[in-house]
Amino acid sequence: MRWFNAPLAQPTSAERIRTILTAADSMTVVTDEGRTEVSRLGGGGMAEHIHLHPVTHGAGGREPAGPGIVRAVLEFTDIAPTPVRDRVRARVLLTGWLLPDGEHRGTDGSRCMEFERAALERAGERTSVGLWELMEAETDPLATCEAGMLTHMTDDHGDLVDVLLKLAEPGRPDPVRRALPLAIDRYGITLRLEYADTHEDVRLGFASPVRDPDEAGERIRALVDTARAGRFRGRLLRDS
Repeated sequence: MRWFNAPLAQPTSAERIRTILTAADSMTVVTDEGRTEVSRLGGGGMAEHIHLHPVTHGAGGREPAGPGIVRAVLEFTDIAPTPVRDRVRARVLLTGWLLPDGEHRGTDGSRCMEFERAALERAGERTSVGLWELMEAETDPLATCEAGMLTHMTDDHGDLVDVLLKLAEPGRPDPVRRALPLAIDRYGITLRLEYADTHEDVRLGFASPVRDPDEAGERIRALVDTARAGRFRGRLLRDS
């Protein structure tokens, strides 16, 4: 293991989408008839309400058509659980066709959707992901507990954020007015550094990917210990 500045491991776009869908507690369904807000999705996120399938009703490149088949876009907004500036971290759009009730509605009220594509809007960029790539992607092990972990860190261990700042490399000479945890995933934790008139995000990588929520605490403590020891002012990467 060594210390150096280089791109850190990051979730893929497909992994980010899977994670956002799993953690989502609300969505907006957009059809030709308008927009419908759906809340209280439950602990399983979207997967308990919408089941994605390949397009089978269309043929020869034509869009699916038939009684009760509705063109729809499902919108999900990923919002930071901590009180940072600009709390919207990402947006996910699922495009496809909702199938009619009856044989396409589960006993739990779930619906089936013939899936066209997913789009991730994040950091000013938009990435498209297909169904098979999305289905093969792994959901982050911290997906459903990330919000609780970040709010706990902010409310009860704010001093640790100040310690972690020793590992950061701010891109501006201005003094940091406030720093808060913005996100955490299997690969690392992201801090939002707020200045007088702007902000930036700094990512600190873990020594190895987290496999379960208990390991996340261990990884954060390792970063804190490193910062307190003053052993480096860079990013942690693991040589492969």
